[in-house]
Amino acid sequence: MLFYVLRRVLILIPVYLGLTLSTFTLIRLVPGDAVEIMMGEKAVDPAMHAQALQRLGLDLPLPVQYWHYLTNILQGNFGESFRTRTPVLQDFFQHFVPTVELAFCAILIASILGITMGVIAALRRGSWLDYTLMSGALAGYSMPIYLLGPILTGIFAHYLGWLPVSGVISVAQYLDVQPLYGSWLLGSLFSGQSGAFWDVVKHFILPSIALSTIPLAMIARMTRSAILEVLGEDYVRTARAKGMDNKSVMLRHVLRNSMIPVVTYLGQDLGALMGGAMISETIFNVHGIGYLTYQSILKGEGNLVVSIVTLLMLIFVVCNLLVDMLYAALDPRIRYA
Repeated sequence: MLFYVLRRVLILIPVYLGLTLSTFTLIRLVPGDAVEIMMGEKAVDPAMHAQALQRLGLDLPLPVQYWHYLTNILQGNFGESFRTRTPVLQDFFQHFVPTVELAFCAILIASILGITMGVIAALRRGSWLDYTLMSGALAGYSMPIYLLGPILTGIFAHYLGWLPVSGVISVAQYLDVQPLYGSWLLGSLFSGQSGAFWDVVKHFILPSIALSTIPLAMIARMTRSAILEVLGEDYVRTARAKGMDNKSVMLRHVLRNSMIPVVTYLGQDLGALMGGAMISETIFNVHGIGYLTYQSILKGEGNLVVSIVTLLMLIFVVCNLLVDMLYAALDPRIRYA
């Protein structure tokens, strides 16, 4: 297992170099520079402009800037924001926790509903229930978030009035509630104010549903296909021939072996959700990593964008590594040398 982890870490090095180099280059090729973006439409004195570029290190050749960035990363220094001069890591983790909460809520909804739908569809193969569930999954997969988000907001927030439109908490009602370790769920839970936690939960429902539709559809279809495949295996027929009841067969043999492709997808999708929640966070005004990345691109925050990509890549790799380790727990035949 240790050698396997080391091999994965070594593979990460060229991936990291390629990803950071491409991101670093593309963000520098955007028209204008950080100084012009910070000054807006105001006329900038050329001498002040050159001085600001020198202070930010943007007057150096692109390869030199990239080399300085890599050497600083090896020292644990991800740089500072051009505009606020705050450390990049501080900005990242301040916005990272809301994205993690949103991603886990979406994965929880997708896992519970998707696996349930897949099991029911597989056991009722060819029935109207099978066709209805899989058609619903296909519709959820086909609906883009930028369209589903406003539809959910219009129905449940504006028309029915059941849920809030956007944000993470009703600020006017809970002025004293502050996030705990960046988490609004924890902050509201330990705030001592009645109703604060439920208010935060209600704010997370719509963006979580919007973010969960695509993984829910994928999990449902993958679960159905995997169960149908496993039901035809010899060891399932042997277990039934020995007199094992259907419930035990499903739990001990069918579901356990059917979860391997689902777990693979969950590990990949969790990392993707953390980095790909930009649209849902923008629609529902959740100040997470997606929102921070979008604003950083608009403001020419090159260091911030590259560092966000780097940290999200590391998170994605760790998620996939944990998934690989779960394989051995799900399937005893899998071993890592």
